[in-house]
Amino acid sequence: MLQHLAIPRGPIELSADLYLPDGIEEAAPLRTVVLSTPGSSVKEQIGANYASRLAARGIAALVFDPAHQGQSGGAPRDLEDPYRRGEDISYAIDALGTTPGIDPQRIGALGICAGGGYAVHTARTDHRIKAVGTVVPSNMGTSFRSFQPDGAAAALDSMADARIAEDRSGEPTRVNWLPDTLEEAAAAGLTDIDTTQAIAYYRTERGRNEHSTNRRLSRGDSLLLGYDAYHLVDQLMTQPLQVILAGRLGNTGSYESGMHLWKLAPNPVDLMVIDDAGHYEMYDEPEYVDAAVDRLVSFYSNNL
Repeated sequence: MLQHLAIPRGPIELSADLYLPDGIEEAAPLRTVVLSTPGSSVKEQIGANYASRLAARGIAALVFDPAHQGQSGGAPRDLEDPYRRGEDISYAIDALGTTPGIDPQRIGALGICAGGGYAVHTARTDHRIKAVGTVVPSNMGTSFRSFQPDGAAAALDSMADARIAEDRSGEPTRVNWLPDTLEEAAAAGLTDIDTTQAIAYYRTERGRNEHSTNRRLSRGDSLLLGYDAYHLVDQLMTQPLQVILAGRLGNTGSYESGMHLWKLAPNPVDLMVIDDAGHYEMYDEPEYVDAAVDRLVSFYSNNL
């Protein structure tokens, strides 16, 4: 069963889908998982792949478009604000607390890629989240800082100058998350397997969605540079944690990020490495997604 929801978020609404197990009319109030999805994705993509499988195995799952993205409200469009991404999760939990058939005492979070970092960062201080699952989790702050050839501080100086110019012109700058085509990637010398697999998922019929723009408002990059998804995790995130990683290491850094999170967490419960999988293959390859969801179902069943 699928319910479309509009979640109040201050002056705007988040567009959300709630996946429910069959036969809920006779069931006790449900344990539910809120999904936090990768940067640039919308709810019909990776989130739907996991949410639908969780519901088929008896666990309700809510997936939403972040504020400023997809079919959710919020201006300016295409903003990737890591702090607002975390707030979105808490607003989703607010909505679940008043949804019939949902047990507000049995709500977990599942974060995938960048959403893994956002889910962890939120769970530190929102202890309505009773268990935290992650799949190929990424700390967007660490990732963005690693991309700066002259260091993060120099990048912030350049971003400040660009923001001044942008404010004067009145024209916001948007940049691509990924090259729009494999041909563009090859022309730019980006031929590594992770980049090509990311494009093959997001920018071809395999995973493309009309509401996923592949654009990021550049003014949000300074927020990402100063962000640390794992700050104070060792002191505050006492909930049970599951980490699921792709065993084929690549340039996304998610394996290293997940292992770092595992070592930081006060209550690590389950670590799974899917040996043959790559980062982006964990998005929609049935063999790998089904293996991850089977493990997640066991984790949430035991901890929610």
